[in-house]
Amino acid sequence: MDWDKLRIFHAVADAGSLTHAGDVLHLSQSAVSRQIRALEESLDTTLFHRHARGLILTEQGELLFDATSAMVKRLDTAAARIRDSEEEVFGQLRVTTTFGFGTLWLAPRLPKLYEKYPNLKIDLMLEERVLDLPMREADVAIRLKEPSQADLVRRRLMTVRMRLYATQAYLEAAGTPETMPDLHDHRLICQNTTSAQVNAGAALVQELLTHDVASTLTVNNYFGVLQGVLHDLGIGVLPDYLTEDFPNLVRVLPEVESNEVPAFLAYPEELRQSKRVAAFRDFVTEEIFEHRRRMKAQRDV
Repeated sequence: MDWDKLRIFHAVADAGSLTHAGDVLHLSQSAVSRQIRALEESLDTTLFHRHARGLILTEQGELLFDATSAMVKRLDTAAARIRDSEEEVFGQLRVTTTFGFGTLWLAPRLPKLYEKYPNLKIDLMLEERVLDLPMREADVAIRLKEPSQADLVRRRLMTVRMRLYATQAYLEAAGTPETMPDLHDHRLICQNTTSAQVNAGAALVQELLTHDVASTLTVNNYFGVLQGVLHDLGIGVLPDYLTEDFPNLVRVLPEVESNEVPAFLAYPEELRQSKRVAAFRDFVTEEIFEHRRRMKAQRDV
């Protein structure tokens, strides 16, 4: 259906007169009349009853006017939002990240973001599969490796290492390992080396398993590993960004850790000017800066 004809129909229905609609649209009465006739022909119906004192909508015309009124209202709202978007952050933002980072680090911090931007609608997609940002499968990604896709804006957020943690209760009951071979007498909680995870984490687990660990619990994500550790089941391989939010975790074998894993935030080049993306990017960056500052303060104590 031709939007230009609908626009003219709406103006005529609103004004109740071809002449008055023509004045609003800066068109001649004959031009407006031709567009209305063409629209009626395309719909195979009559939209107006024509009277000497003006035009009255038919039943079919009222149905169409209801639809165009809703469209005009939505367009006016969109235009107002666009004008206000220099100051306002609103609308949907699709964020993708790994299950572990999303559940253990990002989600607990989102209340601060919503408090600042209550009209933001975040669709948080947690999966190990790397979504195609240029094809707009998501708007923003946080990944524990540098994105390889082209036409992306990238920002390195932080460095993560996988380390060994347990609860004090577990260590008091089972003892604290002093060397890697001591892991033989403990239960290791980790991701299976074949499950989706960063290479550095899988490499560390493979190394630990060479020490003839007697008992293991493998989970396909770090949230499950953390739950096992918190319930005193054993020693877990976990990312070091957890230590602030879970201060009861005790690091085991401090010399044992994975290689560095870089965390990157990325989004398509075409969203560089997006207020939603900028708000989320700045929020995550600020949270990580504050996390680093607090961790440094703890180490300096």
